[in-house]
Amino acid sequence: MAAAAAASPDSEEAGMDAEAQKPPLGAGEDDDPPQEDDPPQDDDPPPDASRAPVSNGGDPELEKELVELRVIWNKNKYDVKFPLDSTGADLKQKIHALTGLPPTMQKVMFKGLLPEEKTLREIKVINGAKIMVVGSTINDVLAVSIPKDAAQQEVKLEEAKKEPLCRQKQHRKVLDKGKPDDVMPSVKGVQERLPTVPLSGMYNKSGGKVRLTFKLEQDQLWIGTKERTEKLPMGSIKNVVSEPIEGHEDYHMMAFQLGPTEASYYWVYWVPTQYVDAIKDTVLGKWQYF
Repeated sequence: MAAAAAASPDSEEAGMDAEAQKPPLGAGEDDDPPQEDDPPQDDDPPPDASRAPVSNGGDPELEKELVELRVIWNKNKYDVKFPLDSTGADLKQKIHALTGLPPTMQKVMFKGLLPEEKTLREIKVINGAKIMVVGSTINDVLAVSIPKDAAQQEVKLEEAKKEPLCRQKQHRKVLDKGKPDDVMPSVKGVQERLPTVPLSGMYNKSGGKVRLTFKLEQDQLWIGTKERTEKLPMGSIKNVVSEPIEGHEDYHMMAFQLGPTEASYYWVYWVPTQYVDAIKDTVLGKWQYF
């Protein structure tokens, strides 16, 4: 009994140490052992939507490279942004939306007449480029076409009653000088558009050399001589008459009516026949009907 009693304190201390080494109840029962190949947790936040690429479902115009243009028609100015890879025909449709001017009645200029089939990039349009537009609305055309057509009919009837112009004395003194050596070549039986260079090498009524320059972007006809250059708004020219030169039917004599009577005619001799219709259409505005 004494031995048991003596051993009792040590036994209690050993028992207490053993109890202290036991893990708490429930500890580790539900923990899985770590796995080396556990898949990554899907805890990452979604990507920033503002940095995502543009969706194909967006406005395609916003994805195109745009160029800033100033469209000028009459006294009106329009600042627009337009796709650089659009064609001249596309630009005419935009101008129609801006001005109400139908594409078929527009004459659009950028460094010359704007080609409909080429893109703005191909003709080197840059930011800030000025696009000049000449043309009249349908109402404007209807308002002036009837009086002008009637006037032209009267002129034709008067011409039919007279002898050929080239036989009249006032013209013979110029025509008898013969065809100028530096006159532009003619092509009979063909109608061509106006050349990009001035028509030169012709004579005026006094027998001096004259050249015609058609400034489409300014809607002007420039009549140049050695002494000076007259800059005429095309709208101020009342009529244009012409007649083939006898014996040289591949050339015409032509007059621009600058006032109300025949006394205001400005005569030009040895105009190549292939450009006669283009000159009349450009000056009188007939291009507006096509």
